[in-house]
Amino acid sequence: MAKVRLIKRNVPALLLIYLAAAIVFLVSVFPFFWMLSTSLKLPEDTFTSIPKLIPPQFTLENYRRAFNDTLLSRYFLNSIYVASVVTLACIILSAFAAYGFSRFRFPGRKFGLMFILCIQMLPSVVVIIPLFIVMRNFGLLNNHASLLVSYPTFTLPLCVWMLKGFFDGIPRELEEVALIDGCSIASAFFRVILPITLPGIAASGIYAFIGAWNEFLFAMTFLNSNQLYTMPVGLNAFFGQFTVEWNQLMAASVFFTIPSLVFFMLVRKYLAQGMVAGAIKG
Repeated sequence: MAKVRLIKRNVPALLLIYLAAAIVFLVSVFPFFWMLSTSLKLPEDTFTSIPKLIPPQFTLENYRRAFNDTLLSRYFLNSIYVASVVTLACIILSAFAAYGFSRFRFPGRKFGLMFILCIQMLPSVVVIIPLFIVMRNFGLLNNHASLLVSYPTFTLPLCVWMLKGFFDGIPRELEEVALIDGCSIASAFFRVILPITLPGIAASGIYAFIGAWNEFLFAMTFLNSNQLYTMPVGLNAFFGQFTVEWNQLMAASVFFTIPSLVFFMLVRKYLAQGMVAGAIKG
């Protein structure tokens, strides 16, 4: 009875929580719904006196024109290549760096941690000119290598900090047992520690992938060939001198969001494991 009375007493609070959650959900989802709706509309249905959430007549012509009239498929492949390489590099480098900062004590350790954190605080526009000069001196302009080098500058520090937190939460006794059983430090890292940190690796991978996938400023500055553009820069093709192809732009934007959603769905299991593990430790 006491439990029933407690639930009844909390009904107004629960209703307010559910109402707030519903409002946040609608505000978050509505832009994506409108983007999808616009991509399926005829041009004459896009701008009307009374906005229509549901297209009066569905069409896939906007998707066909987005692919046929631009190099959208090329932009997509370029973005997949750059984002995948950056993600893989950030995961590998941050895993080793975070493990070193977590497990070993060496001179300059605290300074190193604060230094990489300070790098994360810098806005990209601050370093765009120095990076441009460096890329020009090394002959990397108009080359995807310039993006592969510059993107980890901002994604790697946070990946190191995230993974360090996961490594700090793993008992050292696990490594000691592995060492007693004959494993080397490297073997204990790969066989024992790394599998436990898969949730942290998944979180770092998502951050690195989305950061590289959405980046616009560096790609626009370092690349000047239409064949090398990534998706964020390629979307500019839909902005004409006097008009904007909104329907085609929304169709391309829908296609642009798919890889991030797919990548998140692939690693959501590890993210769920990480949240459960964090709740248990707490």
